[in-house]
Amino acid sequence: MDSAPRDTPDDTNPLHRLSLDALRRRTSMKWRTYPEDVLPLWVAEMDVPLAAPVARAITDAVALGDTGYPAGTAYAAALADFARTRWGWDGLAVERTAIVPDVMLGIVEMLKLITGPGDPVVVNCPVYPPFYQFVTHMDRRVVEAPLGADLRIDFAALEEAFRHAVAGGGRAAYLLCSPHNPTGAVHSAEELTAVAALADRYGVRVVADEIHAPVVAHDAAFVPYLSVPRAENGLALMSASKAWNLAGLKAALAVAGPAAADDLARLPEEVSHGPSHVGIIAHTAALRDGRDWLDALRAGIDDNRRLLAGLLAERLPQVRYRPAAGTYLAWLDCRPLGLGDDPAAAFLARGRVALSPGTSFGTGGAGHVRLNLATSPGLLTEAVRRMAATVA
Repeated sequence: MDSAPRDTPDDTNPLHRLSLDALRRRTSMKWRTYPEDVLPLWVAEMDVPLAAPVARAITDAVALGDTGYPAGTAYAAALADFARTRWGWDGLAVERTAIVPDVMLGIVEMLKLITGPGDPVVVNCPVYPPFYQFVTHMDRRVVEAPLGADLRIDFAALEEAFRHAVAGGGRAAYLLCSPHNPTGAVHSAEELTAVAALADRYGVRVVADEIHAPVVAHDAAFVPYLSVPRAENGLALMSASKAWNLAGLKAALAVAGPAAADDLARLPEEVSHGPSHVGIIAHTAALRDGRDWLDALRAGIDDNRRLLAGLLAERLPQVRYRPAAGTYLAWLDCRPLGLGDDPAAAFLARGRVALSPGTSFGTGGAGHVRLNLATSPGLLTEAVRRMAATVA
């Protein structure tokens, strides 16, 4: 099947630019994990060409042989300007940032700064699977605070998790996913303010994963955690990786609130050796010069959310889907289909569509799948057709 649109330079939507044949020539995880007859809508890679300013920055660096070690604060300055102009937040101080290899490794380093071996880390499940993997591999304990039925933060559950986390008298952290992966919830200023107040009350340190921050619907507003009252001792991780499809160009930034500056200052110097210099160049160009491209992408994601809702209503009406304002991921409740705890396995085996299994996202994930919306309307339509055929 090859119903994806061909390259169309006059179309500003990046999701319309690449054919299936072109995508199958890629050698990244999304396109090489499964056989060629499988449509891969699982891992968070987007089916887009690079934004032109990013591509120019990379090729210019290569032409100069500028492929050495990273230096300077251009990345942080670009992020600070992006935060000011896009989110109305002027509190991102370049001097309270540090480059880290990527967001998850940055999270590990932040947790090392504020917790010790065996200490608890609270997460809102279902949540991004590496939260479990990285936290447990660094000898911390995961404490789950399940989301509510509305797929947003359940503050009664969060308070109970905080109470449990600090009961032993040790240090505790809360790993906040904002916007939330996989549900796509964009936390409001009121919700984040309540998080900060609760964390302050219980002495829990907040580390916010804000990697999906730039990818929100046009009628939604992302609120940085560090911008709300009483979040001064929080730490956040940000990156251009998800919004501009730069996962293969490693770079991210750790950002400290004013009261966490001393914590960030203790970050080992060798951590800064992990990011790619070319990655930093690419991320800086994306934040500084790739904003029109991002807006076109966001419009395309908005269109795909509506398209998916319509396709499911027509072909798989039993599947429950709430179009969300954040990320380019869709969280589908497939329990009414009777496919068991892992419907992704059935969609793969019988429909040849690869989705992320909900069971890997922790409590609340059974019977669900995560679908990557960042593809062409043609591929999305074909994927839902195949999923429907699975249960026909």
